[in-house]
Amino acid sequence: MLSVICPIYNEEKYIRDCIESILAQDYPKDDLEVVFVDGMSSDRTRDIVAEYQTQYPYLRIIDNPDRIVPSAMNRGIEASVGKVIIRIDAHAAYQPDYFSALVRRLYELDADNVGTVCKTDVLNKTPKTLAIKEVLGNKFGVGNSVFRTGILDVRQVDTVPFGCWRREVFDKYGRYDVRLVRNQDIELNKRIIRGGGKIFIVPDTFCTYYARETFMALAKNNFGNGKWNVLTVYYTGEISALSLRHFVPLLFILSLIVPLLLALVWRPLALVAAASLMVYILLLSVVCARLTKGKRLNFFCLLMAFVVLHLSYGWGSLMGILTLPFRKR
Repeated sequence: MLSVICPIYNEEKYIRDCIESILAQDYPKDDLEVVFVDGMSSDRTRDIVAEYQTQYPYLRIIDNPDRIVPSAMNRGIEASVGKVIIRIDAHAAYQPDYFSALVRRLYELDADNVGTVCKTDVLNKTPKTLAIKEVLGNKFGVGNSVFRTGILDVRQVDTVPFGCWRREVFDKYGRYDVRLVRNQDIELNKRIIRGGGKIFIVPDTFCTYYARETFMALAKNNFGNGKWNVLTVYYTGEISALSLRHFVPLLFILSLIVPLLLALVWRPLALVAAASLMVYILLLSVVCARLTKGKRLNFFCLLMAFVVLHLSYGWGSLMGILTLPFRKR
């Protein structure tokens, strides 16, 4: 029996495509349950799920009054009955062999968690949204995150998107940390690795994640990601809960702000900030020019998308640091 858990909250725009991709799975439906854990949605999300429930009894919905993902996952794990558990996201669609490929590899590799590549796409194709799509799958945008940039062979990694586990993994390593509004998947995976577990990413299948389609939404999402990088380390007390790539935008922001503050005492230090900014603009311009030529994307939209991603992420991390004195573990 496979239990698929999907946290949802106001997913009216995406939930139908997600469910359709679930219905298209080649996994035996008699051995499948899908548990939607709803954070008390105020749009039509629950109504849409209910439409499908009348025809497909293996779809269920339960409440998550806490309205955060780690609580949703813990409630879903507790309510489910499968020997294997897969987490999915309503913002994504899944290849027909997604469930079966992950379950097969979970046992073949004797893994504690298995995932696959998460390709980025957008629902509406415009110069701006296509630029955002490219940036979220580009190494200059997301670093060495292989589940975004792609793989050709099976690899042992530190984290994967979503995940596929045997149920006993949660008994051994613990469930989701409900203090973490973001980064709960990464923290769980790091905990598994510290406990001697193995996590693999496999090339057999993939899912498609639908990104935010405005610069404002991109900034808001990545501000939160950056902020919770710092808070994840703070609450867990583990610097290894994240990887170096998660803090590169923060280092860039600090390379601009710190020299400018110190320049109030000694003016030549402002040149350090100027040099950092110049190097960034030069690299960014080269990357955008190549993408414009090679993929026929809009140069200025690419430029804006990269800048919004990096600055919002780094600024979020900085704000996370500044709020630490006012938080309790």
